[in-house]
Amino acid sequence: MTENLSPIDTAKYVAAKRASEMVEDGMKVGLGTGSTAAWLVKCLGERVANEGLRIVGVPTSSRTAELAREVGIRVVTLDEARWLDMTIDGADEFDPQLNLIKGGGGAHLQEKIVAMASDKLVVITDASKRVDTLGAFPLPLEVIGFGWQATKVLVEEMLIGLSTPGHSSMLRMNGDAPFVTDEGNHILDLQLKSIENPRQLSMVLNQIPGVVENGLFIDICDTVVIGHGDGAVKVLNLSDQQTRPE
Repeated sequence: MTENLSPIDTAKYVAAKRASEMVEDGMKVGLGTGSTAAWLVKCLGERVANEGLRIVGVPTSSRTAELAREVGIRVVTLDEARWLDMTIDGADEFDPQLNLIKGGGGAHLQEKIVAMASDKLVVITDASKRVDTLGAFPLPLEVIGFGWQATKVLVEEMLIGLSTPGHSSMLRMNGDAPFVTDEGNHILDLQLKSIENPRQLSMVLNQIPGVVENGLFIDICDTVVIGHGDGAVKVLNLSDQQTRPE
């Protein structure tokens, strides 16, 4: 399989395949959004077809739902599933404490809801997403369309108050029109360079009127599966990170 893939796609594939092997028969599984998560859905579809794996999938976006149905995974809503055994998703960045930035694909609101309704969140990624401090990747902020420019001003004033140097915010576009999420909202991408206190920033951002949710996933991720271009895979567990000596 991997002989025809680029190193980056190989890394995504092997991480997704390893994570797919964690899924057991009868599980209810949250299915993430993005290029790495798409590999996961395909790997799970192969297990459904070849092994008779019986799972229920709860997608975090309309495009994930479409792919899951195509590969034979039974799809239900989170309301129908109520609670999940596991969610498997990608990430744009992760730090040594397994905190994440997500939302590069614009689905972090549904992704966070599904992840929080799961016994376990497993993140699949490649080694380039590992950082010492979050923030090099723009932080997505989902905002309602009504008064989004006023919300943007409030966000920027808050960042000044937190003494965030060199920050900027930009409305995400889709061609000539604003990008629209599955919930009909817009996204502001915050260029922060470095986030020294992600927990504080997450709480303050979500208090601003017009903000729906931010892309910081704090104390949510349990396991990160890291794929490499040579086909190697490394698994990081939160318990190991917490007990590791400084």
